[in-house]
Amino acid sequence: MKIFQCGYCHHPLFFESYSCGNCGHKSGYRDSDRQMLTFDADSDRLISDREQLEYKFCKNHQHDVCNWLIPVESSSNFCTACQLNRTIPNLSDEQNFPKWKNLEVAKHRLIYQLQKIGLPLPSKLKDVNGLCFDFVSRHANSQLMTGHANGVITILLREADSVLREQMRMQLLEPYRTLIGHLRHEVGHYFWDRLVYTDLDVLAQFRAVFGDERVSYGESLKAYYKKGAPEDWQNSFISKYATSHAWEDWAETWAHYLHVMDMVETAHFFGVKVDPSETLKGMEANVSFDPYTESDFQTIVETCVPLSFAVNSINRAMGVPDVYPFVISQGVVEKMKFIHGLVAKR
Repeated sequence: MKIFQCGYCHHPLFFESYSCGNCGHKSGYRDSDRQMLTFDADSDRLISDREQLEYKFCKNHQHDVCNWLIPVESSSNFCTACQLNRTIPNLSDEQNFPKWKNLEVAKHRLIYQLQKIGLPLPSKLKDVNGLCFDFVSRHANSQLMTGHANGVITILLREADSVLREQMRMQLLEPYRTLIGHLRHEVGHYFWDRLVYTDLDVLAQFRAVFGDERVSYGESLKAYYKKGAPEDWQNSFISKYATSHAWEDWAETWAHYLHVMDMVETAHFFGVKVDPSETLKGMEANVSFDPYTESDFQTIVETCVPLSFAVNSINRAMGVPDVYPFVISQGVVEKMKFIHGLVAKR
């Protein structure tokens, strides 16, 4: 994520900011060029400080879950991110609001990243091959699960409850479980359909790297939950779950590819440099480039590894879990290189 600034006083702003903490001007995000715009807090009209152009907020701004902007002349009432919502939680239940907001924060960050990569994001509400999100509660008699099916990404509302999410993480013996992680994983399934399955040459390359997805998915999952991952799984897979089937290997690797890209981009905009003592050779990193402009993924991952080690060390100093508790083996790097090359063609 890049750094944003107030257009009036140049104070730093977060991606989710609704106003400047220094001067009080209203703020909103314009996704067409990934800029944060600011507006006079005392005016009824949203006329940008920098350009003197008029905007309106996405309709979901009234619920405090979206700060994205729309040109005032646009006929749409929802921003490009919220246009992808097919189902939102029942708003008559006040307990749903903070959970929905957490989901929207993660989803908007996901859309920012996919837009920066340059991937098309048609809404399934308008295009049968498009993408949409269902944010739902699962009732006692419901079989709904978090997952992806034909462009519909379903996220159970309980995933936005930090306590329940931690319980699930412990129950499933996962080192990491976050909303942005779920969304990145599930959208990976969607883009497998769009980027891999529709191109026979790419599909053949995919099978050479990830394995044959034609192997029974149901039987593969049964075998995984019965036997677990092989002992040497870290040599070729980013997670144990990735060993269950080629589709899951793709989705897990896709999610971690996005993790790596976001981590390095954020470090770049903050000018982060990792320069430990001479005893830690190979752990230096000068994040002097935007990873979305770098064609060589090896350069990106070689920057990410010392960066994640440094951040994990800081977290441990504070007594909190690692930010990125994963090992990126060379086998995983090769899979990420495949993804990097594939999205670079878009």
